Formats: sequence, C-alpha cells, structure tokens
Amino acid sequence: MAAISLKNIVKNYGDTKVVKDISLDIDDGEFVVLVGPSGCGKSTTLRMIAGLEQPTSGEITIGERVVNDIEPQNRNLAMVFQNYALYPHKTVEENIVFALRRLKMKEAEIQQRLNDVAKMLKLEEYLKRKPADLSGGQRQRVAMGRAIVRDADCFLFDEPLSNLDAKLRNHMRTEIAQIHHQFGRTSVYVTHDQVEAMTLADKVVVIRDGIIEQVGSPMDIFLNPINIFVATFIGSPSMNIMDGRLYSDHLQLGNYSLPRQQLTNVSFDEPIDGEGLPVKVGIRPDFFNDKAFFSDGEATFNFSEVDIELVEPMGFDKEVLFHLGDDKVKARLDLRSEISRGEKMDLLVDLSRVLLFDEQTQRRL
Repeated sequence: MAAISLKNIVKNYGDTKVVKDISLDIDDGEFVVLVGPSGCGKSTTLRMIAGLEQPTSGEITIGERVVNDIEPQNRNLAMVFQNYALYPHKTVEENIVFALRRLKMKEAEIQQRLNDVAKMLKLEEYLKRKPADLSGGQRQRVAMGRAIVRDADCFLFDEPLSNLDAKLRNHMRTEIAQIHHQFGRTSVYVTHDQVEAMTLADKVVVIRDGIIEQVGSPMDIFLNPINIFVATFIGSPSMNIMDGRLYSDHLQLGNYSLPRQQLTNVSFDEPIDGEGLPVKVGIRPDFFNDKAFFSDGEATFNFSEVDIELVEPMGFDKEVLFHLGDDKVKARLDLRSEISRGEKMDLLVDLSRVLLFDEQTQRRL
C-alpha cells in the first residue's frame, strides 16, 4: 500500500487548461472519490496518477517515489476502466491473470490468486467464456478481478459503473466497498455520480473546471458546503437555493421572518446594517419536517400553511413542491405525511441547518 501526493499539478492541452494547480494528499489505505461534472478534469487527474497522461507541471508521489518519469507499468497500480478494456479474444481466466503471467509468476501462485478472486466476485462458472458472452455487470467484475488479483499498491477506478443499469450499479457499488474493506488498498475513484461519492468515500474531492472546490468527508461536505456549487452538486434531491434578505435581527425569506440569533451556522466579520443584505439561502429538502409528527422548539422555525403544488411519491419518502417567495422549494417527507396537491401544511426546519451564501461570490457565509 502507499499514500499518493499531488503537488501543484497542471495539465494543459495546447492553450486549453484542463487541470489548474491541483494539490491533494491521499493517505495510505484511504478511499478517495473525485467527483464533479463532465469535463471538470477528474479523469485527467486520475490518468496522470496512473501515468497514462503526463502533467504539464507539478509533482506526483506514490509512496516514497516521485513517479513523474516512471512508466505506468512500473508504478504498481491497478486500474479499472469505464469501458472494461478487456481482451476480446481471451477468456475470462486469461484476462484476469494476464498481468501475472507477464510478470512470470509461478503457476501455482497464479492459480491460487485466480481461484480466490473468482470466488470473491462469483466468476467461477464464467472463467472459460469470452467477454462477448458476458453481461455488462459480469464484464465489470472481470475488470475488477484483473485489478485486484495483482498485489498493487493502489487501485484506480475511472467511472467503472457508468455503463451499468441502476440496479446493477447499486450492487456493484456494494461489491467495490466490500473489496476495499477486505484489501484496505489506497483507492482513487472517479465519478460524476454524487451518490457513489457519498456512499463509497472516506474522503470526497469536489472538482469544477480543473480546480478543487472542497475536500472533506461525505457528511462534512453534505452539511457544510463551501459554496453554492458544492451545495447543489452534493445531495439528492439538490439543496434548495432561495433569495433572502438578512437584517440585524432576522432573515426575510418570502413572507417569513426567521430569527437572526437562531441561525447558528451563519457568521459575519462585520455587523449587518438595517437595510437588509441580499443573500442566497440554502435548505436541504431532507431538513423539512411535517409539523404533525415533530415537536416545535426554540431552535426550529415553522413555515406555516405553505401551499403544496406537487406531491411525488418515492416509496418510503415523498417529495413535495411549494413556493417560498418567488422560489420553488422541495421538501422530502416520510410516508406518514398524507398531504395532497392543493392542500396547506406546516413545515418545520431546524434553524441550525439553514445556510447562507454571498449573492455575488456564492461562497458560504
């Protein structure tokens, strides 16, 4: 196993800057997920770690070695690609053990590792088949088997589940988590799916336009986003972002006045003047509660008699849509709430969960 360190990594393609001075430390045995929208530079960053791309400038360290000038095959990394990258003319067994045979490992050791991996990934009955005879999920398991059969220092995953359907993606996500817990290898996982980031990661790295926006645990980023981009990218459904005005004693949100002193997640270096500072207000749908089933207290605010415009049943949950001022707002409620479209209801929010963002910079206040 080995830690990974990126120091001031820049990657340009001609005049196009794809990765812009990224620095990141990944601890030994840590599972780190790079997440962001398509084209943000996360896959390029992963490929530079793997040695498939060379940084324009900066330094990459794996373990104790600076690897900028070390060929990919000599970095002792195992990579799982989005498109599986299997040899179509080789059997499952031959695909899995290909790297081991190139290393001239003893056949008995190869067979032992093959048997262990095939059993773990439930591939025993497919070892003699070709990739064309397998489903997408089976091909992905073969690609994972080829990676974990090696005694690699680190595992790299480049959007490995994006070609699978939702049910299989959930299943494979669980398998990847179990494999990581079993082997404890340093792992770097790239995805645009924030659900994968939240469920798999020890540490999430949110990237936008080649720049790291925020690094932290999944719950820290969920609860304490640094700006509106992170707040709306992480979490499903997305955080509600609304227009508000902040006064010295209250926050005006639509027709509701929220007590300023109860907004414990908000701080300012200077006092707010009496005219009202335009702000963006963030409340996650998960933090609204049906007053019929929750107690009102000093730390809560009651959005009384909101008009429910839409109800979307989601099984155990239901999502309801209403307005606060001119903004459409979504709340996620559990199945006890038997509200219907066109009705009114009272919704409670813990004021410590209300976040404010600067209207101009969009950074958290």
